[in-house]
Amino acid sequence: MLDSITFGLMIGTFLFCTGLLIVIIKRNAIFVMIGIELMLNGANVNFVVFSATDHNIQGQLMGIFVVVLAASESVVALAIMLNIFRHFESLDLSSFKKLKY
Repeated sequence: MLDSITFGLMIGTFLFCTGLLIVIIKRNAIFVMIGIELMLNGANVNFVVFSATDHNIQGQLMGIFVVVLAASESVVALAIMLNIFRHFESLDLSSFKKLKY
Protein backbone atom coordinates (compact mmCIF):
# COMPACT_ATOMS: atom_id res chain seq x y z
CA MET A 1 0.00 0.00 0.00
CA LEU A 2 1.29 3.44 -0.90
CA ASP A 3 1.56 6.08 1.76
CA SER A 4 0.49 9.65 1.07
CA ILE A 5 4.04 10.95 0.52
CA THR A 6 4.85 8.38 -2.14
CA PHE A 7 1.49 8.89 -3.82
CA GLY A 8 1.95 12.68 -3.90
CA LEU A 9 5.45 12.36 -5.31
CA MET A 10 4.19 9.94 -7.98
CA ILE A 11 1.50 12.43 -9.00
CA GLY A 12 4.06 15.25 -9.17
CA THR A 13 6.42 13.11 -11.22
CA PHE A 14 3.62 12.06 -13.56
CA LEU A 15 2.60 15.69 -14.14
CA PHE A 16 6.19 16.76 -14.75
CA CYS A 17 6.94 13.90 -17.15
CA THR A 18 3.68 14.47 -19.03
CA GLY A 19 4.52 18.16 -19.44
CA LEU A 20 8.04 17.32 -20.60
CA LEU A 21 6.67 14.84 -23.13
CA ILE A 22 4.24 17.45 -24.48
CA VAL A 23 7.04 20.03 -24.82
CA ILE A 24 9.22 17.53 -26.70
CA ILE A 25 6.53 16.09 -29.02
CA LYS A 26 4.15 18.94 -29.87
CA ARG A 27 4.99 21.70 -32.33
CA ASN A 28 2.11 24.07 -31.59
CA ALA A 29 3.04 26.98 -29.32
CA ILE A 30 -0.18 26.65 -27.28
CA PHE A 31 0.55 22.99 -26.51
CA VAL A 32 4.15 23.79 -25.59
CA MET A 33 2.89 26.39 -23.14
CA ILE A 34 0.45 23.87 -21.66
CA GLY A 35 3.35 21.44 -21.25
CA ILE A 36 5.40 24.04 -19.41
CA GLU A 37 2.45 24.74 -17.11
CA LEU A 38 2.14 21.01 -16.37
CA MET A 39 5.83 20.86 -15.52
CA LEU A 40 5.47 23.79 -13.13
CA ASN A 41 2.43 22.16 -11.50
CA GLY A 42 4.33 18.89 -11.07
CA ALA A 43 7.13 20.74 -9.29
CA ASN A 44 4.50 22.54 -7.21
CA VAL A 45 2.97 19.26 -6.04
CA ASN A 46 6.42 18.05 -4.98
CA PHE A 47 7.06 21.26 -3.02
CA VAL A 48 3.78 20.88 -1.14
CA VAL A 49 4.36 17.18 -0.42
CA PHE A 50 7.83 17.83 0.96
CA SER A 51 6.43 20.71 2.99
CA ALA A 52 3.77 18.45 4.50
CA THR A 53 6.35 15.88 5.62
CA ASP A 54 8.42 18.35 7.68
CA HIS A 55 5.43 20.40 8.90
CA ASN A 56 7.00 23.65 7.71
CA ILE A 57 5.62 26.34 5.49
CA GLN A 58 8.57 26.96 3.14
CA GLY A 59 7.35 24.45 0.53
CA GLN A 60 3.87 25.93 0.52
CA LEU A 61 5.26 29.46 0.15
CA MET A 62 7.40 28.23 -2.73
CA GLY A 63 4.26 26.71 -4.25
CA ILE A 64 2.48 30.06 -4.09
CA PHE A 65 5.52 31.72 -5.67
CA VAL A 66 5.47 29.17 -8.51
CA VAL A 67 1.74 29.81 -9.11
CA VAL A 68 2.39 33.57 -9.36
CA LEU A 69 5.34 32.93 -11.67
CA ALA A 70 3.23 30.64 -13.87
CA ALA A 71 0.46 33.24 -14.13
CA SER A 72 2.85 35.99 -15.18
CA GLU A 73 4.60 33.64 -17.61
CA SER A 74 1.25 32.78 -19.18
CA VAL A 75 0.36 36.42 -19.72
CA VAL A 76 3.69 37.23 -21.34
CA ALA A 77 3.66 34.05 -23.47
CA LEU A 78 0.12 34.71 -24.70
CA ALA A 79 1.05 38.27 -25.68
CA ILE A 80 4.09 37.01 -27.59
CA MET A 81 2.02 34.30 -29.29
CA LEU A 82 -0.62 36.83 -30.29
CA ASN A 83 2.02 38.99 -31.99
CA ILE A 84 3.57 35.96 -33.68
CA PHE A 85 0.15 34.88 -34.95
CA ARG A 86 -0.51 38.37 -36.32
CA HIS A 87 2.79 38.33 -38.18
CA PHE A 88 3.06 34.72 -39.41
CA GLU A 89 -0.65 33.71 -39.27
CA SER A 90 0.37 30.40 -37.67
CA LEU A 91 1.42 29.14 -34.25
CA ASP A 92 3.24 26.08 -35.59
CA LEU A 93 6.76 26.27 -34.18
CA SER A 94 8.34 24.53 -37.14
CA SER A 95 6.73 26.86 -39.70
CA PHE A 96 8.96 29.83 -38.92
CA LYS A 97 12.69 29.43 -38.55
CA LYS A 98 13.72 33.03 -38.08
CA LEU A 99 11.77 35.71 -36.25
CA LYS A 100 12.15 38.85 -38.27
CA TYR A 101 10.11 42.02 -37.95
